[in-house]
Amino acid sequence: MGIKAFFSKYYAAWQVKKLADWEKNAIAIQDKVLQTIVSQAKDTMFGKDHQFDKINTYEDFKKLVPIRDYEQFREPYISALLNAEENILWPGKPLYFTKTSGTTSGVKYIPISKESMSHHIDAAKMALLSYIHETGNTSFVNGKMIFLQGSPELDKKAGIDTGRLSGIVAHHVPAYLQKNRLPSYQTNCIEDWEEKVDAIVEETISENMTLISGIPPWVQMYFDKLTEKTGKKIKDVFPNFNLFVYGGVNFEPYRAKLIQSIGAEVDTIETYPASEGFIAFQNSQITPGLLLNIDAGIFYEFIPVDEYFNESPTRISLKDVELNKNYAIILNTNAGLWGYSIGDTVKFISKDPYKIIVSGRIKHYISAFGEHVIGEEVEYALMTAAKEENIEIIEFTVAPQVTPEEGGLPYHEWFIEFENEPSDLNSFSLKVDALLQKKNIYYFDLITGNILKPLVIRSLKKNAFIEYMRSEGKLGGQNKVPRLSNDRKIANEFIKRGLTK
Repeated sequence: MGIKAFFSKYYAAWQVKKLADWEKNAIAIQDKVLQTIVSQAKDTMFGKDHQFDKINTYEDFKKLVPIRDYEQFREPYISALLNAEENILWPGKPLYFTKTSGTTSGVKYIPISKESMSHHIDAAKMALLSYIHETGNTSFVNGKMIFLQGSPELDKKAGIDTGRLSGIVAHHVPAYLQKNRLPSYQTNCIEDWEEKVDAIVEETISENMTLISGIPPWVQMYFDKLTEKTGKKIKDVFPNFNLFVYGGVNFEPYRAKLIQSIGAEVDTIETYPASEGFIAFQNSQITPGLLLNIDAGIFYEFIPVDEYFNESPTRISLKDVELNKNYAIILNTNAGLWGYSIGDTVKFISKDPYKIIVSGRIKHYISAFGEHVIGEEVEYALMTAAKEENIEIIEFTVAPQVTPEEGGLPYHEWFIEFENEPSDLNSFSLKVDALLQKKNIYYFDLITGNILKPLVIRSLKKNAFIEYMRSEGKLGGQNKVPRLSNDRKIANEFIKRGLTK
């Protein structure tokens, strides 16, 4: 055992004790977080607009601060930040903007403050320390660790460093991990994803890799290239590899293929980072769920999903949540987000401690590869192309094709029932794909980075949707086929029933 591994056990035990304090005092900690962040922001534009000086309780807060998503938050607050104004949502100016995919806007800019930045790092650290404390496994500490992520090169927006969250976080990796960390800064800055993965393979193939972290489809691409180059399973390339850390997408669709590529089971740690804050992390290999990040400058609120679109939905704090109920999660943060709906839904599977699973999105979506494609985006892309081509669409649904039988890159598979079909379906598909890339920056990155190939359209027989809905007992009424699914249940039914042309 190396000296770093030896001391990591003691450090882990000390740090994990903090988690025990969270478990015992979660509600009190959350109350204190709300009081603290409201007090700190009372003299900002937002604080004055919403009478923060009159807020003494959570009930006061709810009366004065409405729920907003990004589009509703943009004016005047985000626009003022992007115009280099100070003291808008949080004292001073943001430390960073994270650039992320939006809904109708295409790109949104989420502020990160000096106070919030440290929590992004601390939560990831606590996930690893919890693992060490519970399992006693420190073997990964002395080996090399790879973090597959976006470029750490940052742009400027209103004089503020701006980039993807993973690229920003790369600038704050603790010094004690830097010597173990791969790939190199130069390789991380390569924009083309396929070229970048090739370079990562060359840098790591002869190293003692012990921890690998990243979004599952990106990691799978890395594994495929390693196997292609060596003809070996990952465990034979990296005999000491024993810990996989992931987040961003549902792991289950990738699990079987990843384990097959590795050639052995390895321990995994799930994390729930977001541009708006590091929300939760897996703290146990024994008990399920993700530990809610209670003491991290975030005050959490929850709205029952079935009430989310009501004019006055029920809005509760942590002390009133129920188990196994879907909630939209609402954030109030020390980066200046207030009553902010991030669009995710969660379920509590434990209240002692407070542990969640990420159950989905407020609206139907596809994020099998981290792209967060939503209904407005696919509808815009398809309807715009159809209008240009004078094509009429009866109905459609979209699903991810993660493991194509024909091999090659994964893709989005669109099942469309046309009133009048395009004369050149392939050309029409490429037009829709190009429009979707313009609407969704993550999808654009995945296509241009050769992680996904352009979408594939399957033309359906007449009345295919009617037949499908009838078979499901959902024909008529207010029942609708989801335009987007993050699985292949509907897609597979169309194929099984011979409804494609």
